[in-house]
Amino acid sequence: MRIATYNVEWFDHLFDEHGHLRADDGWSGRYDVTRIQQIEALIRVFSALDADAVMVIEAPDTHRDRDGVAALETFAEAAGLRARKALIGFANQTQQEISLLYDPDVGLARHDPKGGTAGEPGIPKFDEEYRIDLDIDASPDPVRWSKPPLEVEFVPQGKNPIRLIGVHAKSKAPHGARSEAEVMRISIDNRRKQLAQCIWLRARVAEHLDAGDPLIVMGDFNDGPGLDEYEKLFGRSGVEIVMGEGNGPRLFDPHARQALSRRIVAAPSTARFRIHPEGRYLSALLDYIMISPDLMALRPAWRIWHPFDDPECFSDAELCRALQTASDHFPVTLDIEL
Repeated sequence: MRIATYNVEWFDHLFDEHGHLRADDGWSGRYDVTRIQQIEALIRVFSALDADAVMVIEAPDTHRDRDGVAALETFAEAAGLRARKALIGFANQTQQEISLLYDPDVGLARHDPKGGTAGEPGIPKFDEEYRIDLDIDASPDPVRWSKPPLEVEFVPQGKNPIRLIGVHAKSKAPHGARSEAEVMRISIDNRRKQLAQCIWLRARVAEHLDAGDPLIVMGDFNDGPGLDEYEKLFGRSGVEIVMGEGNGPRLFDPHARQALSRRIVAAPSTARFRIHPEGRYLSALLDYIMISPDLMALRPAWRIWHPFDDPECFSDAELCRALQTASDHFPVTLDIEL
């Protein structure tokens, strides 16, 4: 079985209000890329992945007048994908949903959120409020997910259920800052909120690990070991928190482990952003697929579909161009025999 996570930059901009693809020469949400160029590139990438299930980050918007599930299924039909059934969890207000696109012939999926209402004992649901002391003033602060994680029970045909959690954690970028002092203040505030979200997520992960549930946590964490200087202020990254620390059960991702070891010359990367004022690109490791210890025993294989770092992607000129055109993130896949 192949499971993927893929952050598609402004996927929503490729659909009209009725969920139909806007396959024209108008500009997409990507810099200097038209809608038809991005659509064709995405069809090439999704077809190459040929995944049984894809956790789509920044999936099409869902609200009263837009149906992100219908939009994704329209795209899957146009691309001729096996993964043609879409699932969404708690819709958000950012035009960037978290959705699962999967092959219904391989297994069945359903949105299965855990937790209770805020204020009740235990860990609240991800569309609720979580209270944690962010600024060490002995007063709990309310934390909310702008994009609540998608919790899925996936039952492969003839197999036991596995748990999937799709994540898009808060960006730490200091948007709106107009001075160096504001950059620092906003960055630290965003780091606190991002770490609080990861502490909340880790609490849910711990519940599943304690229950012995096969678990896969995947998506865009906007964070990682050694990613920025503010990590030193807080001592750890959100990724490390979610994976687990100390002697308790941990999740595993080989790329996170590489970044944590700091013994390699070049760390793996899953995203490539254009820095317009400087005329260059910045690469970062932001996207992960973390798995529970029981799934590690099945000898899974990870792959980052990077247009330059992956030899097969680089040697396929069409796929290499498509990966660069489709999004500022690259897919990550997990191949596993369940």
